[in-house]
Amino acid sequence: MDLRFTPEEEAFRDEVRQFLVEKLPTRLSDKVRRGLHLTKADMEEWHAILNARGWLANHWPERYGGPGWSVVQRAIFDDEAARAFAPRLVPFGLSMLAPVLIKYGSEEQRRHYLPRILDGTDWWCQGYSEPGAGSDLASLKTSAVRDGNHYVVNGQKTWTTLGQYADWIFCLVRTDPTAKAQEGISFLLIDMKSPGVEVRPIVLLDGDAEVNEVFFTDVRVPVENLVGEENKGWTYAKYLLTYERTNIAGVGASAAAFDRLRATASSLTRGGRPLADDPLFAARLARIEIDLANMATTNLRVVAAAAHGGAPGAESSMLKIKGTEIRQAITALQRRAFGIYAQPFVPEALEEGYNGAPVGPEDANTAAPTYFNMRKLSIFGGSNEVQKNIISKMIVGL
Repeated sequence: MDLRFTPEEEAFRDEVRQFLVEKLPTRLSDKVRRGLHLTKADMEEWHAILNARGWLANHWPERYGGPGWSVVQRAIFDDEAARAFAPRLVPFGLSMLAPVLIKYGSEEQRRHYLPRILDGTDWWCQGYSEPGAGSDLASLKTSAVRDGNHYVVNGQKTWTTLGQYADWIFCLVRTDPTAKAQEGISFLLIDMKSPGVEVRPIVLLDGDAEVNEVFFTDVRVPVENLVGEENKGWTYAKYLLTYERTNIAGVGASAAAFDRLRATASSLTRGGRPLADDPLFAARLARIEIDLANMATTNLRVVAAAAHGGAPGAESSMLKIKGTEIRQAITALQRRAFGIYAQPFVPEALEEGYNGAPVGPEDANTAAPTYFNMRKLSIFGGSNEVQKNIISKMIVGL
């Protein structure tokens, strides 16, 4: 899938490609291409390389460290980085918290936290979901009670991605238990090294432990760590979620995964001919390619609107639904293409951190774990069923 660009935009794309050739370490791109596990050091290394070039926070305003790119330039970079198999940037500080601080935080908070996100001093994670509050986030029960110059936080968060590495967590907490659900929530920044914070890993079906439970027991949080106004956190949470859902669409990553799928279909044979020539398989490929092209166009429209000061609304829910469905369709078809070779031939292939040699065709060993891992996409960030409710309410008026 290719988009058409102006000569200036084509020149920028050439610059990005050259940068990726020169600066993206081969050992990192090989890991991403093969679907292997990235360490914290791997992710931090790519973060630092982009920051040194000034391209890390490419959606931030220039006054806070952004490069001043246009919407199209950001789309070009995301697409080329994904096609080059660059590591995915951890979004929690860069793409979730930062927009909230820029729009709703105090100037002191912006001056303190934004530079630390850029230089990698602080690794952030997200404290939204709870055991009884996932897609129904407004029912969260983690409490924060004001005690002088501190809030005392008690409760539990779950599905906290990469929380085992985090220095800080941005949390939704209930500060007024007597108010309506959405009106009694605040947005707090919590130091993960605070006494009373405990992180427990959750091992997923693919053998990885990328998500965690986080427990808070009488954790004292300075009042100045409140973002915006007390009991207005739901407003900030919704604003953040629109950016998370747009990011989940993952146009560039899906395009790169589709390119790999098409290459797989061309190299594998069934009945003496390439799999890509099988009419049913070819039809499935074509359906994904059409959906991917349409999503890329829609994504540009949504990001363009955001660049002019608007926050994505129901459109981000549309992108979240379609983006996750496309990525799941790609991994399902990749697994189907490999057939029995998609099964892990060694038990260790479904254990945390396994990066062993492949058995059978290249990429076959990671087809099943990747497929299993991608099942989560239609659930996190607000399940696709919830997104359909948002669309029906905001656009159709139901």
